[in-house]
Amino acid sequence: MSSNKPTNNNKPWTKNEVTRLEQLATHNTPTGLIAHKLGRSEAAVYSKAASEEISLKPTNQSPYSLRRK
Repeated sequence: MSSNKPTNNNKPWTKNEVTRLEQLATHNTPTGLIAHKLGRSEAAVYSKAASEEISLKPTNQSPYSLRRK
């Protein structure tokens, strides 16, 4: 049987991962997708974002650049 645990389960966060978390959060990426891209659980992403003071709240912007000209 295979485990459904994330690939980085219980591993320390690297500086590169924290930077990527910050970039993804800034670009309105959903938390579940951030977790998937980083190989972490959503709970781990929420926890790390809180400890690094990174907001996961979406900004009032479209992530797809659909502005009318």
